[in-house]
Amino acid sequence: MVHISDGILSLPVLAAGWAITIALIAVTLWWSKRKGSIIEEIPRLSVMTSAFFVASLLHIAIGPTSVHLILSGLVGIILGILAYPAIFIGLILQAFLFGHGGVTVLGVNTVNLGVPALVAYGIFKAGNKLIPSESITSKAVLGALAGGIAVALAVALTAGSLCTLGKEYTWAIKALILYHIPIIVIEAVIVGSVVAFLVRVKPELIGSLGGDRK
Repeated sequence: MVHISDGILSLPVLAAGWAITIALIAVTLWWSKRKGSIIEEIPRLSVMTSAFFVASLLHIAIGPTSVHLILSGLVGIILGILAYPAIFIGLILQAFLFGHGGVTVLGVNTVNLGVPALVAYGIFKAGNKLIPSESITSKAVLGALAGGIAVALAVALTAGSLCTLGKEYTWAIKALILYHIPIIVIEAVIVGSVVAFLVRVKPELIGSLGGDRK
């Protein structure tokens, strides 16, 4: 899983995670308020935060362990920059209600999942500008690409966090990467399918305040 638990990472890493998370939440909320009313986005924020929260309950057995869906890419595509605070809230609920991850590592875990969500949004937005097309298929492919990259980046960032612990965690890093390869493929398919559906029936749901809704 990409949720790191309490008592593993060093204090400097934890502090860096909290510093980055607090800064990004402040910036995303400030930027969103400049573009419009965040109050109007609360229903969409609530739905996507719930989807992100529930995804952690859908475990997929792989070998001797199991992994779960993340959906950070989908959250990024739909909420745009507001995906970061949404994921932070989702991680808080997961930590307190189900013990996924920990409290002291919320900053690091939010970076590991929130930054990929922002990257997914950036990929989707840039792709729409570089390849302007009304084709649902092209939007779906772009969504699948963004969704898959989001998971891969989340795994890479989590692995990077574990690398700070030394060589004794090499086995955990290798397992993390190996077991999430199927998740990358599965989430790419899911995100691509959801994007295709939304483009067909409700295209205005894609993107956040000031985001690309095309």
